[in-house]
Amino acid sequence: MSQLARVQSFGVSQDGVGAGENQTLDQPFGEGVDPADLHAWRFATASWPGNALEGSRGLDDYLMHDYDYNIGAEIMGRNKFGPIRGAWQDEEWQGWWGDNPPFHTPVFVLTHHERPSFTLGDTTFHFIDASPAEALAEAKAAADGKDVRIGGGVATVRQFLDADLIDAMHIAVSPITIGKGLRLWDTPQDLEDRFVIESVPSASGVTHHFFWRR
Repeated sequence: MSQLARVQSFGVSQDGVGAGENQTLDQPFGEGVDPADLHAWRFATASWPGNALEGSRGLDDYLMHDYDYNIGAEIMGRNKFGPIRGAWQDEEWQGWWGDNPPFHTPVFVLTHHERPSFTLGDTTFHFIDASPAEALAEAKAAADGKDVRIGGGVATVRQFLDADLIDAMHIAVSPITIGKGLRLWDTPQDLEDRFVIESVPSASGVTHHFFWRR
């Protein structure tokens, strides 16, 4: 079975914005983007940590539960890892996620400023200066035959789309308009030339878009 490069449960607004500009420590999604709005569908599901008894079931929950299925490694951009720009002033910053990050796989962070790998819990972060194709090859080698998740942010997903390296995507479009920020697309139909697209509305108001390479 071939390994896939997948985007899984990536959230954008109705106007295609997945993050704001000017990310800071206090605003990890940038100016004008509240993750409580953009990712409300996730936070309400029974599969979200702490929600098992009171969270919602149905399609949203199924997709949230499916987030880690068959994922053996993740690739993310440096701005998903943290708000620091330029050369590392020190190596104290170890991500937003505390002592037990939610990835539980090797994670490859794309950066022009490399630093030594480190492990928290069962997640090891590697910092690589590589093209999308090079990064994907390295992640697939580490994934033990499983798929590689292209975790974001927006610029990283766009990089891999532009390099035609993504095999499948699930994009959750929330019923909000942000207006300004980092845009994944103008419309999902922008990708019809490369992907078969199916769209499924959820009771939460989110529309789930599924993409499979033609």
